[in-house]
Amino acid sequence: MVRQCFIIFGCLALGELIVWLTGTSIPGSIIGMLLLTAFLQMKVVKLEWIKGMTDFLISNLGFFFVPPGVALMLYLDVIQAELLPITVATVGSTIVVLIVTGWTHQIFKKK
Repeated sequence: MVRQCFIIFGCLALGELIVWLTGTSIPGSIIGMLLLTAFLQMKVVKLEWIKGMTDFLISNLGFFFVPPGVALMLYLDVIQAELLPITVATVGSTIVVLIVTGWTHQIFKKK
């Protein structure tokens, strides 16, 4: 269990270090996740080494959304005041993501 935590949080820390050193605007957690994915693909890290921890985190994923959900209730007045722009941005970005994902899939499927 210690090794599993060390690998996962080590990739997170490495991602944060990269952000700190380069000043990039990409979140360190995303870079850490990409590093972990690359390490798994390159067989530097074996899936068995982190499977227990990842299964635990995924099975309890809903629990991690409770604090942000509760925090949203503190800003209901702001959300109500800006409901139309929030809705338009959400629907518009969802449509754009679906279109770009579809086009990307078609491009890679042809190759």
